[in-house]
Amino acid sequence: QSTCTLRGCCWSPESNTSVPWCFFSSNHGYKVDGSIRSTQAGFETTLTRLPSPSFFGNDINIVLLSGEYQTPNRFRFKITDPKTHRFEVPHEHVRSFTGSAASNLNYKV
Repeated sequence: QSTCTLRGCCWSPESNTSVPWCFFSSNHGYKVDGSIRSTQAGFETTLTRLPSPSFFGNDINIVLLSGEYQTPNRFRFKITDPKTHRFEVPHEHVRSFTGSAASNLNYKV
């Protein structure tokens, strides 16, 4: 049996170690709004925020989720604000992916 706080965080100890004990209920967060569009490396889709209590405040109501099947062992996802460009910390080892989607994946999305 789970216990949930006013902010929507739930706690339910499980004996199965692959299940997180702390989680948000299904009416918290974002939902896919519209279609999932294919890209060369994966997909992208628009997510709309569900009407639920804000955890940190200043939530963005509509975000863009991009997913890339970069290698059989590496999936990259990125969540951005499609209306406002925001600063992204540059990193010398993280570059834009220019390849096609990998096959024979060792994971499911």
